[in-house]
Amino acid sequence: MQAAISKCIMLIVLFFSFSFKRINPAYHVIEKNSITVMTYNVHHCEPPGKPGTIDVDAIASVIKKQKADVVALQEIDVNTKRSGNINEAALLAKKAGYPSFFFAKAMDFDGGQYGILILSKYLLSDTKAYQLPKDSVNGGEQRMLATGTVNLPGGKSFLFGCTHLEAYHENSRLLQVREICRIAGETDLPFIIAGDFNANEGSSVINILDKNFTRSCSNCPPTFWEDGETGAIDFIASKPKNVFKTLSHVVVQNKEASDHFPVVTVMKFQ
Repeated sequence: MQAAISKCIMLIVLFFSFSFKRINPAYHVIEKNSITVMTYNVHHCEPPGKPGTIDVDAIASVIKKQKADVVALQEIDVNTKRSGNINEAALLAKKAGYPSFFFAKAMDFDGGQYGILILSKYLLSDTKAYQLPKDSVNGGEQRMLATGTVNLPGGKSFLFGCTHLEAYHENSRLLQVREICRIAGETDLPFIIAGDFNANEGSSVINILDKNFTRSCSNCPPTFWEDGETGAIDFIASKPKNVFKTLSHVVVQNKEASDHFPVVTVMKFQ
């Protein structure tokens, strides 16, 4: 009888151990050789319901909960007056638990810097910041592509890119997505790009992206909400096709921390 009870307990332990290895609290499928990728426009850590308030802890908590291996963040303030002269890049990396990070400045702003950020649980090497082109007449703000090589345990590596395209002028967005695709074509490494493209599915911008990359979703759920408007403009995509297989794609419904939702994808490194 005791032996039977012990065997039953062992089976229960094995069952739950197996379950927790395959599914994390954010309900993303975890498999061997898989990586979890996240992109999130954090609105310089200013919650939409609290104008003038900077809440780095709220954003860090959202990021930490998703347990992503690599994260692309947009709208990051570093030492700006509007954000209380704090280094949001370093603070988010520390509070969310990422030992490797890379901030790419898009512009000087309000006494500090404004740009995009890569977080990684693994070693980042060969980090680069590319200024993206903009239309000579209606160019808009300077936009960037930040890249870094992510070195995974076991020897595999891939290039990870974070970007944030022009918000108001399509001509600039078209120039920028073409430049990203050109840069992606220069590497022999598998490449994952993530960010806020400020363009919907079916637009010329996303059509160009789709010719060069494979997005982790189609008919994607909305990724932002602002003044009653919504839509899918934040994407994760990879190339070449035979390297990554999308296992899951989730848009996390969190309206408290930012006006964008976190987008989280699990990819199997084949």
